Amino acid sequence: MTTPGTAQTADLARLIAQASLLRGTFTLRSGRTSSYYLDKYLFTTRPEILRRLAPLLAERIAAIERDLALKVDRLAGAELGGIPLVTAASLETGLPCIFVRNAKKGYGTAKRLEGALEKGDTVVFIEDVATTAGQALEAVAVLQEAGASVPAIITTIDRQEGARENVQAAGLRFEALFTKTDLGVDE
Repeated sequence: MTTPGTAQTADLARLIAQASLLRGTFTLRSGRTSSYYLDKYLFTTRPEILRRLAPLLAERIAAIERDLALKVDRLAGAELGGIPLVTAASLETGLPCIFVRNAKKGYGTAKRLEGALEKGDTVVFIEDVATTAGQALEAVAVLQEAGASVPAIITTIDRQEGARENVQAAGLRFEALFTKTDLGVDE
């Protein structure tokens, strides 16, 4: 969750909710049905939102480095929704980023990871919206198989439906810039 009580973060939460909150009946990636949907593409494609999210992501990355006494070498995000967020964080921090494909491409280099990754690199994974964190944990496994150390996942929005618990059960730190509560979402 963001720093509580700041007018700027409350305003950003309101802007994200206005841009992305849809009502109806939706099936989520986790298979669950929900009465609301936070359409990541409706906020991750808006420069005025990305510009304001970038410093918040950078603050969380710095806190992870400080609290865990480590140096982050790279950032990573999954296609497609995580790409704008990890790019914004990369521009803000100066850290290179990696894009994790949902599946290995069948042409060209046929890689699952795009960007340079050295064995032993410490990588923070950046997620858009987390429900159970299933996609994020799958992407982290791909990074770990390639030799990365991944101590933490930062999500922009935590739907508060098990993501934190699942990430922590996997031995990773979980950070959320906003929760559904911060966005004023009730079911």
